[in-house]
Amino acid sequence: MQVRLGSVLPICLLGLLAVSPGIAATLSDVSQPSIATIGASSDGKASVVGNLPPTGDDALPDAPQAQSSSASTTASTTPAAPVGPQQTKRILFIVPNFRSVSADVKLPPTTSREKLKLFFEDSFDYSAFVEVAILAGLAEDKNSEPEFHGGAPGYARYYWHSFADNVDGNLMTEYAVPVLTREDPRYYTLGHGGFLHRSAYSVSRLFITRNNQGNPTPNFSEIVGNGAAAGVANLYYPGQERTWTKTGQRWVLQVGIDGLSNLVKEFWPNINDKIFHDKY
Repeated sequence: MQVRLGSVLPICLLGLLAVSPGIAATLSDVSQPSIATIGASSDGKASVVGNLPPTGDDALPDAPQAQSSSASTTASTTPAAPVGPQQTKRILFIVPNFRSVSADVKLPPTTSREKLKLFFEDSFDYSAFVEVAILAGLAEDKNSEPEFHGGAPGYARYYWHSFADNVDGNLMTEYAVPVLTREDPRYYTLGHGGFLHRSAYSVSRLFITRNNQGNPTPNFSEIVGNGAAAGVANLYYPGQERTWTKTGQRWVLQVGIDGLSNLVKEFWPNINDKIFHDKY
């Protein structure tokens, strides 16, 4: 009697599986595509069905390949480190610069707590007190509020009013309104292009900002926030300074100061790099 290989091998395998349950369990758990399946062809000869193990350079283990794929995915989703001149927390140690973002840096949306932190940093950092001192001196020099008079008492009045204005403005533009409108109060440096292009961009940020999803949106925080701050200032300014005209002047003045501030922030990394060699 002629015994065909295709009939004998399955019988032998069944016998081994019956004798050793442990082997059966092991084989049932193995599902590698490289294991060949032996069967019988139509002419009775044994044939190999399935994929053979790779050879040569292709014979790499699966685990390292998976790790490599995971690493490449992580690398593609992780933002690259910023290059070129970077923003600093302060400008010349005397101007708060905490909400400026260096060029080409991508950040996650700001939370309400992070907005509150920006407000405190820009309002109560030591540099904020120095900046207010300078603004108060300029206001006294121009006799902006004659009711404050001059001398040391007059300067003190200018100082605490300027300090209150700064806190009011930061509270409205960096925390209160951005939380309500879900806007990002940070200034994103353009950092590329010519002087006029970057200057136009910095001024345009008075009217256009980003929402928490990173998409362009009208800058309600700047316009509405400063308008609200100008209205709040009527609570502590003298009666002669509480008219609609005076309130509007404070509103427009603050927006203009913020526009000049954006211009300085845009070019500060380059100035610090080229002139001060990143000293500040």
